[in-house]
Amino acid sequence: MSEKIFITGGLGFIGAFTAKKLLEMGDKVIVYDLLKNFVIAPAANNYLDFLHQRIRPLKGKAQIIEGDIRDASRLSRAINQSKPDKVIHFAGLPIADISDQLPDEAISINFQGTANLLQAVADLKPKLKRFINISSSMVYGDFQSTPADENHPTLPKGIYGITKLGAEHLTRFYSQRFGFPYITLRPSAVYGPTDSNQRVVQIFIESAKQGKPIILHDGGRGKLDFTYIDDLVQGVILALKTDKIKNETFNLTFGQGRSLAELAQIIKSYFPKTKIISRTIAAELKRPKRGTMNITKAKKLLGYRPQYPLEKGVAEYLKFFQTI
Repeated sequence: MSEKIFITGGLGFIGAFTAKKLLEMGDKVIVYDLLKNFVIAPAANNYLDFLHQRIRPLKGKAQIIEGDIRDASRLSRAINQSKPDKVIHFAGLPIADISDQLPDEAISINFQGTANLLQAVADLKPKLKRFINISSSMVYGDFQSTPADENHPTLPKGIYGITKLGAEHLTRFYSQRFGFPYITLRPSAVYGPTDSNQRVVQIFIESAKQGKPIILHDGGRGKLDFTYIDDLVQGVILALKTDKIKNETFNLTFGQGRSLAELAQIIKSYFPKTKIISRTIAAELKRPKRGTMNITKAKKLLGYRPQYPLEKGVAEYLKFFQTI
């Protein structure tokens, strides 16, 4: 049955892929997006090109509203006018390093913006059928054990993880107070076509493609549970549509920690002349130590089945780079 889905951050990297998939499934989609890129880097110049690629399959099919989730009155008006069945909340300042550099913006967007959205949906009649909150593996801080499941202690080390964890608590409170169901999802190291946020897979591929060395921090020993965009969108849709599961939190990754050194070698196999250089960078020491995340719960309750190990995901991503 067709549903009306309101997506904050729906023109972002992950949000646009999700919106496109929902349209293909026959749902009505309302996108609410600030149309802003927070990365200050030469590659950020690709943002407008990538944005146009995201908009193209949505144009004329989805309703697109330009707006800031920090603008409570505009957001509330958009929610009340559209009266969605369900909401997916992607909007946020997306990168941990940038959040630490811009703490005021991170707090106002990731935390206060979430509060504004939850307040806007709280009094909807009929009540909202489902609220999907996109959180992050950064809420865990340093992994104390692996694979880390959803009951792992949440001790974030930076502003990004702190604001994401705060948004989780806000979501839980508003759900209990106003009686609408929610699902919180914790992705990790997402990568794929049209990402312009300078995540590590994008950085490594662009360096290799441009004939520059891949720089590994401290030998690339750090591990991440890399998640290809198609796998994440599959999980988001399952969380949105599996109505019998509610008020739960799920890890949503591939479920396999891989080192940055492994990632560099995979990319080097496509660009054999690429040099890989190890450097000690003080900022790296502040990042949480992560690794494999336990996705058993998502597999069991949502039927989540990720299809893209790192090798396969990088191969798919490189097909996109051949077009730009």
